[in-house]
Amino acid sequence: MTHPEDILIVGAAAGGLAVAEALRRKDYRGRLIVVGAERHPPYDRPPLSKQVLAGVWEGERTHLRSQDDLAKLGVEFLLGDPATGLDATAREVRTASGRVLRAQTVVLATGLAALRLPGQDDLTGVHVLRTLDDALALRRNLTAIDRLVVVGEGVLGAEIAATARGMGLDVTLAGLGHTVMADQLGDLVGRTLTLLHADRGVRLRLGIAAQALTGADGRVTGVRLASGEWLPAEAVVVAVGSRPDLGWLDGSGLALGDGVECDSHCRAAEGVYAVGDMASWHHEGLGRRLRLENRTNAVEQAQIVAANILGENRPYVPIPYFWTDQYDVKIQVHGVPTRDAQVDVIEGAPEESRFVARYSVGGQVTGVLGWNMAKAARLHRQNLIGTFTSA
Repeated sequence: MTHPEDILIVGAAAGGLAVAEALRRKDYRGRLIVVGAERHPPYDRPPLSKQVLAGVWEGERTHLRSQDDLAKLGVEFLLGDPATGLDATAREVRTASGRVLRAQTVVLATGLAALRLPGQDDLTGVHVLRTLDDALALRRNLTAIDRLVVVGEGVLGAEIAATARGMGLDVTLAGLGHTVMADQLGDLVGRTLTLLHADRGVRLRLGIAAQALTGADGRVTGVRLASGEWLPAEAVVVAVGSRPDLGWLDGSGLALGDGVECDSHCRAAEGVYAVGDMASWHHEGLGRRLRLENRTNAVEQAQIVAANILGENRPYVPIPYFWTDQYDVKIQVHGVPTRDAQVDVIEGAPEESRFVARYSVGGQVTGVLGWNMAKAARLHRQNLIGTFTSA
């Protein structure tokens, strides 16, 4: 098999770095270029809403590799220069600085863009949390105020609320869902999380849309809900979701839907692959398209992409996994839990703050969740193998 002489990876986060490292481990010796929108070297995102925001870690501690380790990879990093366009047929990438980069193989790994509320860019004190710079800016703001409103009851909003409450702030968590993280984990676990946040002193305004941000003299003063209630705030975090970063791919010739649409081998076009949060690929085991937004997936998918670039022809058929830490609770999730699934507690009990929940659809196990029971959840993961390996 002839290997490409040069490979261009667009995106310098965990997924992009993992592709580069996997290629080198497989003895690829050609030219490797990694283009990144941010000025920082590759860093880890999960600590941003927890250790970095709490001030337990300095920003540099999130860096995935030392400068020496990056240098040993023999990769040309072009950082602080976001991609602005792609010609998939020519495998040509344009960047904001005016660079035109061509390669035999292109890997897309630009991740997600945070959704925003109307008017938030006109007010200081309103934050999103997607990047290291976002986390550091929010940290500086939180150390100077007493009252925070978080809009969005998903995993990111819940983690930020937990961290801010641990810092001693008066925290209100508002969102459309009737319980915390119900869209991701269903009502049983959602109710348990809601009780957890309430017990820790978070004010909850759930099941109500945020209608508008309010401000005075250019600074945010609060959030107006659709019910008419006004939530005063000295700072607001908007955590209402994200979308794949696809704007720069308009006119590329690729199929763009809920992410870059790929085949089961993560290939979007001849010589073009996608990895991580932005990749929507055909999962052969499930028999349908899947897109995952978590660190574990980005790294596991990168191994398959690297292998397929070098001719191994392997489908990507993972059992998905993600985790979240909130207060002293650690939640591990294997598989794909859905809101319409039947949820059964099979070990422990929610009131004991230690349990394993099983998710089933049509009699088939689709997910396993461990609440402060990581080892037991891993053991029950075996029940998912049939679901994810056969269509």
